[in-house]
Amino acid sequence: MNPHFDRIGHFRVLVIGRSKAGKTTLLQRVCNSTELSEVTNSKGGKIDPTVVQGSLEGHVNIEDEIIFQSNPGFIFHDSRGFEAGSEDEVKLMKKFVAERAAALILEQRIHVIWYCIPLTDYDRPIMPAEELFFNECNIANVPVIVVLTKADAMELVAIGQLRDEGLAMKEAKLRAGELTTEILNKLKTRIEAQLAGFKYPPKDCMNKDQADCNPLLRCTVDALDEKELQKLVMSTQRINFVLNIEFTIR
Repeated sequence: MNPHFDRIGHFRVLVIGRSKAGKTTLLQRVCNSTELSEVTNSKGGKIDPTVVQGSLEGHVNIEDEIIFQSNPGFIFHDSRGFEAGSEDEVKLMKKFVAERAAALILEQRIHVIWYCIPLTDYDRPIMPAEELFFNECNIANVPVIVVLTKADAMELVAIGQLRDEGLAMKEAKLRAGELTTEILNKLKTRIEAQLAGFKYPPKDCMNKDQADCNPLLRCTVDALDEKELQKLVMSTQRINFVLNIEFTIR
């Protein structure tokens, strides 16, 4: 057993985002899994995985613990408060963050929040849900990383722009790569500027490549102030030799 797990237990992540924001895919990538997660309720009881198959799309209680057996060092919590449109749900989320971010027992804390914003809503990526969270939820005690998901949607935007310029579909697809990157960078800059104007802005904002979670994990390590938590993140990545070597050198 790794000494960091002996002392701290698990690395806890609160995952926030609208349905269809790519949360399930993100966590499966992080945990190197295609399997269903295991969900345990606040009393320690197992929940039928077939019942909660869509859990990360907003069907579980925020207190429930979500674990992938391929990487049990992570415990995930999911919040559905904003999208549900219920004041009670929002209050529960804010209470959970306040209590878990400042918990005296390190094992019970949430150590980071990953806030997923899908880029499918290209014209208006920042919705009232984000305004509510970053203006009203005091996240001073826990780092928040905004993860821009569904970046592949920008390829269709790029192709559309090139088609509007008169290019044939075949040529537009061939030339879409560079324009897609340009659109993504501009959109990220615009989102970061909006987030910076809120009362409680995130610690960082990053584009999520569907195939590579290393940037998110590096960003998470860098966002943490405590060395033991940084080591714990790296300990969860037992098969990720590149990240472990990078951290050892640093």
